[in-house]
Amino acid sequence: MLLRRFCEVIQTLNKEQIRNGLIGQALCESVTRGTLEFFLSVTKAKPELISYLDDSGKDVFMLAVQFRQPKIYCLIHGINASEKARAVSLADDSENSILDMAGLLAPSTELNSIQGAALQMQRELQWFKEVESIVPPQHIDGKNAEMLTARESFTKNHADLMIAGEKWMKNIAGSCSVVSSLIVTIMFAVAFAVPGGNNQNTGLPMFLETKWFKIFIISDAISLFSSTASVLMFLGILTSRYAENDFLKLLPTKLIIGLSTLFFSIATMTLAFVAAIFIMLRDELQIIIPILLLASLPVALFVWMQFPLLIRIFNSTYGPSIFDRKIKRWL
Repeated sequence: MLLRRFCEVIQTLNKEQIRNGLIGQALCESVTRGTLEFFLSVTKAKPELISYLDDSGKDVFMLAVQFRQPKIYCLIHGINASEKARAVSLADDSENSILDMAGLLAPSTELNSIQGAALQMQRELQWFKEVESIVPPQHIDGKNAEMLTARESFTKNHADLMIAGEKWMKNIAGSCSVVSSLIVTIMFAVAFAVPGGNNQNTGLPMFLETKWFKIFIISDAISLFSSTASVLMFLGILTSRYAENDFLKLLPTKLIIGLSTLFFSIATMTLAFVAAIFIMLRDELQIIIPILLLASLPVALFVWMQFPLLIRIFNSTYGPSIFDRKIKRWL
């Protein structure tokens, strides 16, 4: 009700009253904080405020990019063509364009909401690519007051984050590759030391015809192959060149495949162990059931500790974009 009354009042104000009432500053503050309802209400009540410039010459969309507020930034697709053209071509007092704003490092509050330096770097690249796609080609290579293009500014401002992202990826890859290598070793050895032993005459496994033996050997093979694939993926991460654009999809994709195959190898390794227990103990349920419960513990721990990270990486790389271009005309 207060916001509605506020909007009714500013509809009656002239430019001088709006300036003296600090309404433009309040609008800019709503952009930096991502207060979408306030922004929409005020700009609809006084459409000319969409062109308001702050003390440094930035408009609301430049501020939305600088402070990484996607919901407000995406509203640029719902304004008329002339206002949009003005917004994407505007330069502030330091000759920075909206693309230069994407080249700045995001505020720490926004970065800290994203887990992992590599995913933070990925999000920064997504912002830069998104803004670059709406900027006229003739402005992409424009230089600011520091005589830097937006891409050069991005590289300069994100150098430390890229180093941190590389370290984060290598730490995860190094730790997980040790686990994967251990599983490869175990599964390879188990394939030649089957439960129940081999027939002295034929050399074939004693329980070759049983259902649980087939489950055991198939699970062992799948675990071996998936853990081998996991090792190769993590090795690929450790030996990557770590260029800027690699953080956008290449490195996250390798990490997704590596973590997925590692999870699959742990699950099938556990299944192979359970099958071996059934082969050896058969009807001893009082022993089998507690062992089954304990066998599920490593899978549950992996799901609890690493699966959320896997889902987060997948959504960040292949999930719905934070940028919505299908905005209806609102102004």
